[in-house]
Amino acid sequence: MSEQFTRRIDGLSAPAQQGLFGRIRRGIEKEGLRVDSQGRIVATPHPHALGSKLTHPYITTDYSESLLEYITPVFSRPSDALAFLGDLHRYSYRYLGQELIWPSSMPAELDGNDSVPIADYGSSNVGTMKRVYRNGLDMRYGRIMQSIAGIHYNFSLPDELWTHLQEIDGQQDVSAQAFRSRAYFDLIRNFRRNSWVLMYLFGASPAVDRSFLEGRDAGLLPHGQQTLLSDTASTLRMSDLGYQNKVQSQLRICFNSLENYIGTLRHAIVTPWPAYEREGVEVDGQWRQLNANMLQIENEYYSDIRPKRVARHDETPTQAMESRGVEYIEVRCLDLNPFTPLGIDEQQIHFIDTFLVWCLLSPSPWINDEECDRLDDNRAHVVRSGRDASLKLSFAQGDRPLAECLEEIFDAMAPIAELMDSADDDGAHQQALAGLRELIHHPEKTPAGRMHQQMRDSGSDFVTWSLERAREHAQWFAETPMDPARDTLLDQLVETSHQQQRETEESDDIDFSTFLQRYFEHARRLKVNNGAQ
Repeated sequence: MSEQFTRRIDGLSAPAQQGLFGRIRRGIEKEGLRVDSQGRIVATPHPHALGSKLTHPYITTDYSESLLEYITPVFSRPSDALAFLGDLHRYSYRYLGQELIWPSSMPAELDGNDSVPIADYGSSNVGTMKRVYRNGLDMRYGRIMQSIAGIHYNFSLPDELWTHLQEIDGQQDVSAQAFRSRAYFDLIRNFRRNSWVLMYLFGASPAVDRSFLEGRDAGLLPHGQQTLLSDTASTLRMSDLGYQNKVQSQLRICFNSLENYIGTLRHAIVTPWPAYEREGVEVDGQWRQLNANMLQIENEYYSDIRPKRVARHDETPTQAMESRGVEYIEVRCLDLNPFTPLGIDEQQIHFIDTFLVWCLLSPSPWINDEECDRLDDNRAHVVRSGRDASLKLSFAQGDRPLAECLEEIFDAMAPIAELMDSADDDGAHQQALAGLRELIHHPEKTPAGRMHQQMRDSGSDFVTWSLERAREHAQWFAETPMDPARDTLLDQLVETSHQQQRETEESDDIDFSTFLQRYFEHARRLKVNNGAQ
């Protein structure tokens, strides 16, 4: 245990006993495909009764018209975030008819690329931009990759913690904004060193339907009639079968500082890529992509974690961080857990919070190119072979067994869990650590391991198995009550969101080409506030 780590733990002891960690803020974004009663992706429009997917704050779509996305407000209590997420499901099921919400990260049965309908956000310039961006994703990566679903977990620490931590570190001569941004990047670097922990513990995608791979076997084993299965994978979603981009792999996005991170992203957004140039941007009056650059916009960059700040209406995400620093981080490597109706539960949230605070408080040297390559290799090994008891991870000092590494990390997290529980009697963070520790030497008890075993024992195909879970979840939502006030709120938001979309469409006074030109001209402007660097 380093001197810095011990000093921070000791310095935060008194504030923790006063409830400091009870003010952690979190929000959950959950995706889920709409499917029919046979487990096939549907092509029906997003239900009008759920509101406008362009303007509704909580119910929208991700890439596809069929890919629901739920966004909770920010809460301090995990139970409140989960309750809100549950009510978004209950409200949706009221208008889904015979459709179900797919419980797995890897998609339901598909019928080729065109069976994944691109989301339509209406005729406004903003809505058209969303559509054209998705056209570009289709052209670059295909729609099938975009049908994968997951959980995004947004996490921020209370202002009081940053004040205490800055004093403990003796950094009062640095602006609060700069200190916070640097510390969040410290967290991010340690997360990237250890994100494989979350992929091992919570990965839940060891199987795919054959339709996803369109005739390829990808080194997986045939199972049942329509399934390809891995005996060792933790999360195929995070493997090269899931989100991948050979162009992006050349970017070497740097997480050593906010300035470097923004600079690398901005370079990618303005740098043309020959293959994309050959496809064209606007061809015969049809927009194929927003531009022919390495990234169309910042959101196209895939990563297991991102620094974030809520942007104002006249800002891009990076401009918001340039101006006011990092506000929160977004964890993006979490599979849907098909064993729970919400795809995530309180134990997992308490563990993730403990893990993120450990990443923050632990020493976090900058990552050089050699270490970056090792980290990529370690993640790749865990996502494909995490349940292989003989798996070893690579470090500068040599290779080490995965289980040994996990034991060491759980031990290092123990004082963090104790610190975070010091104001409560329930010991939720320590219980989460204890409950998940048994998975270290029992990969068959991880979600991926349980899913693999159940499919093996029953002989069920992936679609059949997932469809059974979807029906169980739908029944649970039907039998559990919805908060009446939230029901009323969601009713109100339906009409409000449709009205907002109409007003957006009516207020446009320039054509889309001019709108896009102005957007990118504005996006290239620097909005640096020295306190953010």
